[in-house]
Amino acid sequence: MDLVSRLVQLLGPERVSTVESVLDSHGRDEGYPESRRPLVVVFAENVEHVQATLAAAREHRTPVIPYGAGSSLEGALVPLGPAVSLDLSRMDRVLEVRPEDFLATVEPGVTHGALNRAVRHHGLFFPVDPGADASLGGMAATNASGTTTVRYGGMRHNVLALQVVLADGQVLELGRPVRKTSSGYDLKDLFIGSEGTLGVITRLTVRLHPLPAHVHAARAFFPSVEAASEAAYEIMATGLPVARLELVDDLSMRVVNAFLDRRDPEQPALFLEFHSSTEAALRAETEAVLDVCRAHGAGLVQAAQTPEERSALWEARHKVYWAATHAYPGRAFLTTDVAVPLSKLPKLVAFAHRLLQETGLVGGIVGHVGDGNFHVFVATPPDQYPRAEEYSERLVRRALEVGGTATGEHGVGLRKRKFLAEEHGPALPWMRRIKALLDPDGLLNPGKGPA
Repeated sequence: MDLVSRLVQLLGPERVSTVESVLDSHGRDEGYPESRRPLVVVFAENVEHVQATLAAAREHRTPVIPYGAGSSLEGALVPLGPAVSLDLSRMDRVLEVRPEDFLATVEPGVTHGALNRAVRHHGLFFPVDPGADASLGGMAATNASGTTTVRYGGMRHNVLALQVVLADGQVLELGRPVRKTSSGYDLKDLFIGSEGTLGVITRLTVRLHPLPAHVHAARAFFPSVEAASEAAYEIMATGLPVARLELVDDLSMRVVNAFLDRRDPEQPALFLEFHSSTEAALRAETEAVLDVCRAHGAGLVQAAQTPEERSALWEARHKVYWAATHAYPGRAFLTTDVAVPLSKLPKLVAFAHRLLQETGLVGGIVGHVGDGNFHVFVATPPDQYPRAEEYSERLVRRALEVGGTATGEHGVGLRKRKFLAEEHGPALPWMRRIKALLDPDGLLNPGKGPA
């Protein structure tokens, strides 16, 4: 019996697909130029379905690639050969909300938007906001972060417990629903950021936070990306509790204006948000931060106080990528990210901006500069895509030279594997030994990350 027939036998035909359009959508991600159809797509609805899929894959020695919402950017979802795409989007239940403990337990297909809708009436929210409406399982698998990480942390900080199915079908319960523990090795964090190479995440317990009593947002526009990034560093150095601190460069502002039919200044900008328990503290903190912006050359500051104004402000930030793809139809897009120590951020942003100009590439810079993390998107004619790859390589190597990392939140995928030895040195073989221990047949998303 072939693999597809075996999966249909185990799971039923309604959960197994070889439809060409389904295979196409599961053989690509948002930021990698190549696509390759998997052999079959399985839509798991519970842990038993995951175990059955892995059992069939072991029988037929066929790799399995866990799939969430398909919003990854570095080729983590692209098969290297015949593979099963294990789609977890139907495992989308919020299993429990414990408002008294500020916790929620969810299945991996729950998106961060869906979770926030489910907990909002408790006066709580889940803060990790990657922009795309990604699934919680996928966000944990890549250790995603986003605009609020500067205050609330990324996925590793906000996931307290995981249920994981190993390649051999064992189910592990990792972590505890508590804020701190010193009991045993922290295996939970080993799986966060592992990109589906060590196990399949089937349940998560995450931290919730009280909705802030007072929220204020603002934008400050600068004469250059260098000035904006220097202001961002200075803001972090003040120790003020900024909730969001985002850089958007002039090209990004221009494409967003065209996409959303807006008339915002087409200059580099910092997008800021402040959360506070009192109105007085909010005003004082906001004004102190904006004073820093003015000292670094910000000529215009725009406030957003109402929910509608804040929504419009953050819409511009979150839709930069879609605005760029709309502005440059027919082009191939590369989106890369790096993260560096905060003191190195201004110079690396300046390097990234200057390198775009020197190479004649069309691209924009956005990012979570309060974390030392930023992204560059490059739009090229498809036949010139290697130029974008060369740009990304030069940027990553400069980040590594100054003590940074090849990826702050996108993950390694296929594109950034070549930098791992340089970044991790003798630790890389130990990562591969862990992979071999947990997945001895190499069936879980092979060829991705350190695996």
